Amino acid sequence: MRTKQLKVAILGSGNIGTDLLIKIFRSEYLTCSLFTGRNPDSRGIQIARELGVQVSDQSIDAILSHPDCCDIVIDATSAAAHIRHYPLLKALGKFVIDMTPSQMGTACIPAVNLQECLDLNDVNMVTCGGQASVPLAYAIAKSQHEVSYIEVVSSIASLSAGPATRINLDEYIEATEDAIRSYTGCRRSKAILNLNPAIPSIDMQTTVFAVVPDPDMESLNRAVDHMVKNIQYYVPGYQLIVPPVIENGRIAMMVKVQGLGDFLPTYAGNLDIINCAAIALAEEYAKRLLCAKENDNAPTYN
Repeated sequence: MRTKQLKVAILGSGNIGTDLLIKIFRSEYLTCSLFTGRNPDSRGIQIARELGVQVSDQSIDAILSHPDCCDIVIDATSAAAHIRHYPLLKALGKFVIDMTPSQMGTACIPAVNLQECLDLNDVNMVTCGGQASVPLAYAIAKSQHEVSYIEVVSSIASLSAGPATRINLDEYIEATEDAIRSYTGCRRSKAILNLNPAIPSIDMQTTVFAVVPDPDMESLNRAVDHMVKNIQYYVPGYQLIVPPVIENGRIAMMVKVQGLGDFLPTYAGNLDIINCAAIALAEEYAKRLLCAKENDNAPTYN
């Protein structure tokens, strides 16, 4: 275990924030220095307190009043809340990871643009559907001459969709569609989210459809296989269950995502994938910053 770790403040004590807390406890490069929300009796705050983490029910005010408490802020509240938090956190100069579909800051898909996001201050993790589908859409765009339409359909367990997810459904659709267009250059995109009430709960499944004139399937398969391996580096439960095929004149492929089961159940792969992506980003940022600090403190010899 390293003696030096970057301090992370988690803003939001719901399911996302609590799962992030457990993941950070396992990290070699990160430590949770503050866990803050609004409900002092929430399960997340109780768990953080039991783990010996400093907690607060003052939400963002706990960070604003003690800005030295952290190097990184992970905002796991809601899109509307992050829009209010954005200018306040920007003024502090912290590295901010936004877990909400607010579309504030730069969108980050670690398998695609992690390195360029390390030079920014405010990074947005898009949506769970975006983390599952955008890398595949990107692989399609990079391996084909022309893509005229991309459609993404994600099915998740109803039990995995908490209040914040349900409140942000419109923002989820807009953020996912915008990310697909941004990363592929495709002018037309559509995102659909199905909340499946089945018991036992289903794992997250995401299907990507694309209209491509004269598709190069050999090139596509190579690009998709490479992308899946990159994602599995930080999301072990990401699986390609239907490789690219031609169906009704369009390309189709499907992935399944199973969670690690840290705090959330394994069927909540939709929440796990965005959390794993955020941790991957935070750890790479920490590695860079810690390395820079070590170099600054290294003795010089004449």
